[in-house]
Parts: sequence; C-alpha cells; structure tokens
Amino acid sequence: MNPPSPWYRLENPETVPSPALLIFPDRVAANIRRMVQIVNGDTSRLRPHVKTHKMAEIMRMQIDAGITKYKAATIAEAELAAESGSADVLLAYQPVGPNIERLAKLREKFPQTSFAAIVDAESVLWALSRRFQADPLRVFIDVDCGMHRTGIPVGEAAGLYWKAASTPGVIAEGLHVYDGHIHDADLADRERAMRHAFAPVHDLVAEIRPKTVIGGGSPTFALHAGLETWECSPGTTLLWDAGYGGRHPDLGFEPAVCLLTRVISKPSVGRLCLDLGHKAVAAEGPLARRASFPDLKDAEPVMHSEEHLVLECPGTETIELGTPLYALPGHVCPTVALHMETVLVRDGKATGETWAVRARNRRITI
Repeated sequence: MNPPSPWYRLENPETVPSPALLIFPDRVAANIRRMVQIVNGDTSRLRPHVKTHKMAEIMRMQIDAGITKYKAATIAEAELAAESGSADVLLAYQPVGPNIERLAKLREKFPQTSFAAIVDAESVLWALSRRFQADPLRVFIDVDCGMHRTGIPVGEAAGLYWKAASTPGVIAEGLHVYDGHIHDADLADRERAMRHAFAPVHDLVAEIRPKTVIGGGSPTFALHAGLETWECSPGTTLLWDAGYGGRHPDLGFEPAVCLLTRVISKPSVGRLCLDLGHKAVAAEGPLARRASFPDLKDAEPVMHSEEHLVLECPGTETIELGTPLYALPGHVCPTVALHMETVLVRDGKATGETWAVRARNRRITI
C-alpha cells in the first residue's frame, strides 16, 4: 500500500497555474476550533486580527464559530469585517489625516457594527473628539509594553486614559497592549518575557480599572488566555506559517495555506530556479527563512528577485523543468497580501474555486 500523500500535495497540480496560494478550508476550520479551545470555549474573549487572511469567507467561518469581535489594521480590513457581519471591530492602527473621516464614513455605512480605534496621543484624541461629537467613538489607549513600535509608555497611559474618559466625542473603552517583540521559541522563556513586559501593565489595570484589556498576539496567545478577563487577539493562528510553526509548536496550530511553484530553469548542476519571487512570497527577513520546501529538505535559497527564487540542493538531475513544488511561507500575512485570490483545495484536489483576498487593497468602497 502506498503511503498517503502529504497534506499539501495536489492530485491535480496541472489545473493550477503557478505561482499560486493554495488554501485548505478544513485546516482553517481546525485552527478556528483550536483558537476557541484555548479560551475554553468563551468566544467573547477572542478578537482575531483580520490582517492575516483578508478574506470574507474566513470571516464568515469565524462568525459561524461564534466569534463576533475583530481587530483590523486598515480601513479596508475593518470594512471587510463589517460587511461580513462582525458585531464589533477595533481599528488597531491610530487614525490620522483622512483616515479619521474614512472611519466616520465606515460607521455611517455599517451602523449595525460597533467600531473603535486605538489612540496613543492627545492630538489624535482631540481630533477624534471634534469629529465624533454627535456620536461618540469608543477608543482604546494603545500601550507600549516593550516593542517600541506604537503606543504610549505605560507610565503615561493612565493620564491619557483619564483624558479620554473626560473628553466629549470619545468613550474610554480600555487598553490595547500588543507584545509583538515576544516570540521566544522556548515556552518558559516566552512566559518569563511576557510576565516581565506586562508587570507594569497589570499595575496600570489595577489603577484605572478599564472595561476591557486587549492583550498580546499569536506567540503569547495561550498565555494571555489564562488572564480570564482579557481579550486575546491572535491573527497568524488562522493560517499559520513556517516561521511560527518552527518556533511555537506548543500552540497546536497547523499550516492552512501553501504555495504552489514550479521549476522554470536549471541553470547549473545542483541549482533550480522557481517562479516564486518577491511578488509571490514575502521577501522578509533572511533569505533562508522566506520559504521552506517540505519535499526538498536540503534545499538552500541562494537568490531571490522579483519573479525568481534560486535554490541549491542535491539531486536536481532527477527534477524536470515544470515540476510542481510546494512551499510554506515564512511569514504568511504579507504573503497572502501579494495574491489576489487563493485556490481552494479539498480532499487533495484543487476544486476550481477561489477565495478573493479582498482586503489586500487599501480601499474597498470607503
């Protein structure tokens, strides 16, 4: 008896042009179930990020699982969440300039959805106050717990929170605390880093007693789930990738997408060129981490350009031009954003259906 084919390998690759992003709905569903399991079935504590997938179909799968609250990085992602039926959407990207008016139009278009935004500066608080005087906007104070990307220092957050609480046009809803700098492979190290980063945050919470605290991302998801009054906002967990899969197997998620690519040239012995350039897989981080090839475990990426990825690996003499290969993206979120659509795979076959990556655009209608 022949062993079963690996989950990612198509029975009918000849039906799919490459490069293509393959999506496996059964695996997405399993990851959603795992997310719900981590919060002990309390879906009110989940606020998944839309940025990873940007697809209406995955929004609806989560809503069908009882998840009603979401986090978005762009107005387009927030619009996708609202039009999919989300009850509560947080714009986790401080609105400035024209995006304040776009947020107002979003609220007008989707009155059935409750929107909120993060804030880390008084000037933005005042701008939101002026725009939303007639219909106050919920705001979360964005707190920097050590990543130093956005957010107000913990020691200054209480002051901004109380300003929001006393400012017309906004409603002080709570705190948003993202710990994207914590991604230790060892679980004990990850937990120590999280406890150190969040010790002053817990003091802040005890001082101001906010209604809601949204904490963490994907690597620390299970740790924050232990704080039973906090909301958790994982994102990568829905699709997973080689990066987090290699570092965080303890979380129990599985890859739900992979890339179909083909050999387009064999420039020399031991060298393959694939149609998997910057425009098909995220060109982020060291070259060796951008994609992994489960069928070519000894392959080493040596060159990456707009439309080409060159590998060095043994045994290339048996690999013909046009041979389909499969790659797991190192970082799935920006990889998905490179593709207009994903190709559905069920029971090992590409079905001919596609899901549009609708919110990859900066604008849907607003």
